[in-house]
Amino acid sequence: MKKKIQLLALSVLLLGACKNGEQTSDAYGNFEVTETIVSSEAAGKLLAMEVKQGDKIETGQTIAVIDTIELVLKKEQTMAQLSASETKKQNVTAQINVLKEQKNNVLTTQKRISKMFSEQAATQQQMDDINGQVNVIDKQISSTNTQFQLIASEMKVIKRQMDLLDEQLTKCRIKSPISGTILETYLETGELATPGKPILKMADLSNLELKVYVSGAQLPKVKLGNEVKVLIDSSNKEMQPLKGKISWISSEAEFTPKIIQTKEERVKLMYALKVMVPNDGTLKIGMPGEVVF
Repeated sequence: MKKKIQLLALSVLLLGACKNGEQTSDAYGNFEVTETIVSSEAAGKLLAMEVKQGDKIETGQTIAVIDTIELVLKKEQTMAQLSASETKKQNVTAQINVLKEQKNNVLTTQKRISKMFSEQAATQQQMDDINGQVNVIDKQISSTNTQFQLIASEMKVIKRQMDLLDEQLTKCRIKSPISGTILETYLETGELATPGKPILKMADLSNLELKVYVSGAQLPKVKLGNEVKVLIDSSNKEMQPLKGKISWISSEAEFTPKIIQTKEERVKLMYALKVMVPNDGTLKIGMPGEVVF
């Protein structure tokens, strides 16, 4: 009886070993995603963090707001400088109008003296004096006109300063570069943000990539764009099938990952490839998966 029990146990072990040794899939790996680190481009106190971990957001949506008081004050100061330049421009215009009016009066006198001179009722000295006055006023008008160029250059610099301040103010409202899900946040409201300091990490989880490794012998079976069968663990201890598409194949061979433990497998050169799989919320980063070509 004891011998029969031992034989039965041995049979069960052998059957289990055979079952475990079955290779139903062609490659194994883990799901991964391209993560995006969103950093601050401005310095200042974080006034508001508009999102939290797990939130789904769209491209261009506001993520966080940085204190803008200092920049707003600088912009108001710059606007005052621009207004002062406009006033200078108006003053120069008024000066030129006065000079033009003086010139008109002198030209009237010039015509009168010129007529008198032709009738020998005025002297050459009088003609020279009146012509000299006209020349002086022309030079004054020309000199005053050059102030417009100086003021225009000054206003151009001020407007560029305004553009710079507007750009800095824009950077104080941090917006999402992509549509995706917030994975982690690194700053809280009231903390100090500095240029280049990460605010949060996010990723588009609508599609995940299963990164697996195949041998050189399997390469003829795989091509970019090929649809493949992806298997993941399900709650009922069976494999759930999903559809995937090969999105990337490594152009160079590499050693197998360290998770391959046998000596024979470790010395083989393998090729990495990625399978893009649509995610309905079932797939998670780091989840294991299998591929059948």
